Amino acid sequence: MGKKKRSVPELNSSSTADISFILLIFFLTTTSMDTDKGLARRLPPPPEEHQEMDETKVKQRNVLQVRINAMDELMIGGDYAEVSEIRERAKEFIDNPNNLATLPDKVAKEIDLFGTVYITDKHVISLQSDRGTSYKKYFEVQNELVAAYNELRDELAKRKFGKSFLDCSEEENLAIRTYYPMKISEAEPKNYANR
Repeated sequence: MGKKKRSVPELNSSSTADISFILLIFFLTTTSMDTDKGLARRLPPPPEEHQEMDETKVKQRNVLQVRINAMDELMIGGDYAEVSEIRERAKEFIDNPNNLATLPDKVAKEIDLFGTVYITDKHVISLQSDRGTSYKKYFEVQNELVAAYNELRDELAKRKFGKSFLDCSEEENLAIRTYYPMKISEAEPKNYANR
């Protein structure tokens, strides 16, 4: 007797494309995508038509210039500085605890849960980098500036409400953010080497 060759049955692959398409649709519809990633920044409102030009000019004392050049050297105001100095310098600028004439104006403001307080409502931290600045240095500086606001907010929450900023209610959180509004302006990168 001769040996018969066994034939291997073929797989029907005509429906494979349909199954793949159905799985693709399933994962696209069930996956949630977080679109709120990035750096949260509040832009100033556009000036009103009848507003005077003098009103739109920001006083120099209300602006803290933070610059990073192409060699990743950092300047705060007109002084060279290290990344480790940013947080304390920014906190002093934002809060102006001694109401110094060289730091932002303190103005009276009515805030829910606080009453009338004197805060630096018009302060702005202007961050500008060079086109050659490394991403690592840029984000280190950015993180320190945000950390300055977070620390001030946390200290205020503990002083006023006896708990951390993250544990505050929505109303308390809003009051603290009004007290210390995050105002970081990111200017278009420059080419400092060509100056």
